[in-house]
Amino acid sequence: MEKTEFSLRVYCYLDRMQPQFAAFVGTITQGDLPVEGMASLYVEMAPGNEVFRTVDIAVKATEAKPGAQVVEREFGMFEVHSHNQAAVLESGQIVLDRLGLSSEDRIKPKVFSSNLITRVDPYQAQLLNRFRRGSMLVPGETMFVLEVAPAAYITYAANEAEKKANIKLIHVSSVGRFGRMWMSGTESDMIAARDGAIQALDALEGRDA
Repeated sequence: MEKTEFSLRVYCYLDRMQPQFAAFVGTITQGDLPVEGMASLYVEMAPGNEVFRTVDIAVKATEAKPGAQVVEREFGMFEVHSHNQAAVLESGQIVLDRLGLSSEDRIKPKVFSSNLITRVDPYQAQLLNRFRRGSMLVPGETMFVLEVAPAAYITYAANEAEKKANIKLIHVSSVGRFGRMWMSGTESDMIAARDGAIQALDALEGRDA
């Protein structure tokens, strides 16, 4: 039987889920619900179907609980979380051992687009609010929009941005070719959120896509 070659696209550890990010994830997850303060791990890999086996191994070996398990056309993505940081880190190591890889084998995140939209128009706010799963976008606020690849890294960016500024998390999309998020607040807070998110992504080690 031919040996499967694995590709690690995302290996993304969140040491402490921030209040709004945890609340947002709770609105979209189909698995165990996370809460503020938990540690979390996002992994995106190929082949996609290997997600089923790796999640099974990770949750059976530790107390970490699965919140998401998604298989799309090319890749698979999953998330596990726990109040116990050591359990989340252990589950991640178990997955890496299963794949025969290390965290350095992940793809380094790349920012494809970063925008600040000041004094959001009421009509645009109404339009965007129809698609959001988080807070309401209020006219007159500044909106920060970020687009990264691989997609699952947007979760790390959102959580780190919330650590750095007083933000309102509007929406996060972490599945597909690109990850995207919208958040809003004052212009100064959105600048701080932007800088915090991009600096955190730039600090992650990995290989070029």
